[in-house]
Amino acid sequence: MAWLWDRWTLSIWHHGHGLLILPVIGYLVWKELRKYRHLAPSHSACGFIILVPALALHMLDAGMHTQLLSAIAFVLALPGLSLLFLGTHRTKKIIFPLAFLVLTLPIPLAFTEHLHYVLRQIATVSTAFLITKFGIPLYTEETTLHTPNGTLQVADACSGFSTLYAAIVIAILIAYTCPEQRRRILVLLAAAPVAIAANIVRVVLLVLLVHWKGIDIIGTSWHIISGLFTFAIALPVIFWLGHVPKKAGREQ
Repeated sequence: MAWLWDRWTLSIWHHGHGLLILPVIGYLVWKELRKYRHLAPSHSACGFIILVPALALHMLDAGMHTQLLSAIAFVLALPGLSLLFLGTHRTKKIIFPLAFLVLTLPIPLAFTEHLHYVLRQIATVSTAFLITKFGIPLYTEETTLHTPNGTLQVADACSGFSTLYAAIVIAILIAYTCPEQRRRILVLLAAAPVAIAANIVRVVLLVLLVHWKGIDIIGTSWHIISGLFTFAIALPVIFWLGHVPKKAGREQ
């Protein structure tokens, strides 16, 4: 848990949404379990089928010291503990929140390196296309944007991966809580395009700022603020797409 906490608080660009997921999961588990508090306690020895391999994975990591394997073991162990102490029926009701914990795990760069590069290319090409509409001369070289007032490199931090990951996480959560099937599908399908579009807007704004204020603007707080801007665009849009009007909710 200490290692996970370090990863969640390392930077908003590195799985910072993990901090937000925990209280949401706690609330969902509490909400489901309180419906069955009148039932007699039950237990299932099937929990050992899950718990024992999870503990074995943790023991393996005790020698390898990756920490990530232990974190995975921790997440895997929770359904097993739930079966042992809460029984099969209650565990089935909270299986989604428990499975949702997987999205709190950091993803190794080796698994996302290619995706980062693809997202950088998308941001570069899209920005170059949009910037020319403002009459600003610009040409690209790989994932580098050359302007008259400076050169910008669309690095991994500017790829939009963090926004994409957070958007997908929020979309899954909203789809789970949304009672309308069509909106569930809409939210899940829209999460990635919305996140990518928000990051493109961010890069375009940075290029415009460089054109108006000079390349030194990249070293100021405006660079960080522009990153937060992607979350400010993408997440409210996803929330709005998953919103069910009261009338539609009553019809359900």
